Amino acid sequence: MALDGVFLRHIKKELEESIIGSKVDKIYQPARDQIILSMRSREGSEKLLLSARANSPRVNITSVQAENPKVPPMLCMLLRKRLSGARLRSIIQPDLERLLIFEFEAINEFGDNVMLKLSVEIMGQYSNIVFIDENGIIIDAVKRVDASMSSKRLILPGIPYEQPPAQSKLSMLTSEADEIINRLEDLPPTQSLSKGLLNVIQGVSPIICRELEYLTGRGTDVFCGKLDEEKRTRLSYFLKRDIKLTRECSGIPCMITDQSKKPIDFTFEHIQQYGSGRSRQETQTFCSLLDEYYSKRDTMELMRSRSEDLTKLMSNAATRLIKKIYIQQEELKTCADREQLRIFGDLLQANLYRIKKGNEYCDIQNYYDESQSVVRIKLDPSLTPSANAQKYYKSYRKAKTAEQVLKVQIEKAELELDYVSSVLDSLSRAESMKELSEIRNELTEQGYIRSSGKKRAAEKPLEPHTFYSESGFKILVGRNNVQNDKLTLKTADKNDIWLHVKDIPGSHTIIVCDKKQPDEETLLYAASLAAYHSKARDSGKTAVDYTKVRYVSKPQGARPGRVIYTDQKTLYVEPSLTQKK
Repeated sequence: MALDGVFLRHIKKELEESIIGSKVDKIYQPARDQIILSMRSREGSEKLLLSARANSPRVNITSVQAENPKVPPMLCMLLRKRLSGARLRSIIQPDLERLLIFEFEAINEFGDNVMLKLSVEIMGQYSNIVFIDENGIIIDAVKRVDASMSSKRLILPGIPYEQPPAQSKLSMLTSEADEIINRLEDLPPTQSLSKGLLNVIQGVSPIICRELEYLTGRGTDVFCGKLDEEKRTRLSYFLKRDIKLTRECSGIPCMITDQSKKPIDFTFEHIQQYGSGRSRQETQTFCSLLDEYYSKRDTMELMRSRSEDLTKLMSNAATRLIKKIYIQQEELKTCADREQLRIFGDLLQANLYRIKKGNEYCDIQNYYDESQSVVRIKLDPSLTPSANAQKYYKSYRKAKTAEQVLKVQIEKAELELDYVSSVLDSLSRAESMKELSEIRNELTEQGYIRSSGKKRAAEKPLEPHTFYSESGFKILVGRNNVQNDKLTLKTADKNDIWLHVKDIPGSHTIIVCDKKQPDEETLLYAASLAAYHSKARDSGKTAVDYTKVRYVSKPQGARPGRVIYTDQKTLYVEPSLTQKK
């Protein structure tokens, strides 16, 4: 969800309650498009984050510790010079525009009180933070906009500041539900209600428009030109609810997450359009909601970029192994007829007296065939009959040796492909930089990454994921191959229960029994966890094998995570993190 005008209004109210009257204590610029103001008052201090980043523009109180550059940027130095010690007097939001203007009372170099402004424009890739003097002249901006970038609105030092042009939409601060519905009915009849609402109402994001359509149509598509009396009544009711919520700033900060707790949306009201496929998480404040949402998303983006090189490395290794196995299997097929070569050698050896040097072929009765059929055997005219027979024997021995070697090589390549697939699966499920670091160390030890030669201080290894069943059994799930080995072969007791998805890369899962027999619900829950922490996460019913740890062993020389097991039983479960009620 984009940070819309209604959500920004709720943010503005929180900021007015917490930092109006505070003084600017310190100023940081951790990134080119981010500024942090440390605001101090008698009650304490807060960090105000102003972000013009294209994929995460926002304004909120933050608790995230940002890493600042050793040398502050020029804009940061300018802000420190002009804004340090200034007192925040007011926060202005024109109507429901995605714009907040912070007014600071400062003292200039002559000792006079002046009103300086920071205008934070939340407009996606066009977001900006503009520093304005007491006369409305731009001092500087995070993103300067010259004539080559825009012919309508320039953002350059020394020119008057103009707010972004207002859109000709209806504001829920001044317009009523009936007025909005009348405007909707003037739109093309085939336009969806959600798009119509987005075009008509100021300061609402697509998720709110989709929610209004969902509630109006009870989950079915609704079109602007096809609002019957019932739909019009329902739309009017929900619009009035949102208008009241907007004017009173009485919304509820909600984050929408998927099954893996990955944030996918945020809003100022309860959302029903996602059904049971998504979870709702409420936070204490709107600022903390933005802070948590974007910090999680930024962490995931950082994880994705940091793991990209490892994913590419292992994907290339998998592609290379698949190609190698295919070529070797094709070569193996050519060895399947080696017995025919031996038979030809035997037949030639038994009929040397009938063959003359220089013959290109000979027809010989095949006494290996029950019907005693005649076969034509190709000969090399330059060789003697005996040499031709030896040539077939040599080809037979070569094919036999090749088959033995190819079977070993194919088996090794398939085992390595299984290992590479398991690493790719671990990378896809890594949740922290430390997990990535452990996977990187594993790949260095296995020879996939060249060692830098520098010895690093040993870090405390991560603990496995821990869950508890309804009946109190502790369930441990490994995060990567090295941890899987440790969990199964060292941590678990021989009478604990070991689980793993059948024939698919995934985590080792252990039910800690403590000399008790786990109930069926615990087994099913542990199996669903094993399926969830595997490559089958997004599949339906998944086969999960389970057995006692005593029946699990590691083949000599096997790569991390590779085990063999016996005496197993199989459960079929849906991958899930939650227990079935």
